[in-house]
Amino acid sequence: MTEAGSDIEGGRLAHFPVSFFSVAMGLLGLVLALRAAAPFLGWTAVLAEGVLWVTIVVFAVIAAVYFAKLLRHPGAVIAEWQHPVTLAFFPTMTISLLLLATALRLDIPALAEPLWIAGVAGQGVLTIAVVTGWISHRSFEVGHVTPAWFIPAVGNVIVPIAGARMGYIEISWLFFSVGMLFWGVLLSMIMNRLVFHDPIPARLFPTMVILIAPPSVAFVAYVAMMGVIDGFARALIYIGYMFAALVLAQLPRLVRIPFAISWWALSFPLAALAVASFLFARLEGTQAHLSIGLGVLMILGLVVAGLVLRTAVAIGRGEIGRPE
Repeated sequence: MTEAGSDIEGGRLAHFPVSFFSVAMGLLGLVLALRAAAPFLGWTAVLAEGVLWVTIVVFAVIAAVYFAKLLRHPGAVIAEWQHPVTLAFFPTMTISLLLLATALRLDIPALAEPLWIAGVAGQGVLTIAVVTGWISHRSFEVGHVTPAWFIPAVGNVIVPIAGARMGYIEISWLFFSVGMLFWGVLLSMIMNRLVFHDPIPARLFPTMVILIAPPSVAFVAYVAMMGVIDGFARALIYIGYMFAALVLAQLPRLVRIPFAISWWALSFPLAALAVASFLFARLEGTQAHLSIGLGVLMILGLVVAGLVLRTAVAIGRGEIGRPE
């Protein structure tokens, strides 16, 4: 490689975004949604296994590239950490670990548990670090607040999904409680920003779909810990449906926005809503929730296929790794 070519590649590496871990999150969400559909559609379990192993490779590549960025361009990583928007994407790394542990829990439990423990430890550290960054002496503007700020809260609520089944009940309740606390606080802030201030910039507008994730994930986590669907669980899933309806109303604007890695924000929330719907349908025997789950799963499959294709095109054109 020529020296100029090396400089170009180095520049792209420096601008490789931490938000790329949301690709792994979306693919792992698809794996879990396909597995949740298996009691109703047996063939989805086989498809889930294939997607899982592809996702493991994708996650390993993303982690390796970002680690190379950390080694070669630590200043660029620090700049992302200090940015009020990209700061919230750092927990996507530990969330991916937690989702991977959840996906491997039945297949390779001896590997799933240490991955889960590593994810929990990292999620705890990043939650404290991100919140500390938010309340530090740095001044934030209202325009910096986006639904992406939910990501650290969502990560905490994911912990019980596998943790409760592994026997870590108190740790699961600890992270669930913290996640629910910050979901409530952040929801108030984000709704204030959406109602009373300028619209979210087009490049970050797909993060609106993240509104669906916290109540949907919380429903799955709560049921994992409680073992039943009670009134609180019902409230959570119906809040998720309400946010899904709000996002659906924004579809005309969404389809006009040019592609960016932030588009992957569509995938995991849809997966969480599908998993929640299938879980409700399986435990309560309701056809309505099954129909919703099947519909959301179909949309999720189309969305992920489109995102994979568009991401591959962007990589081929050298659009990934350009300065934001």
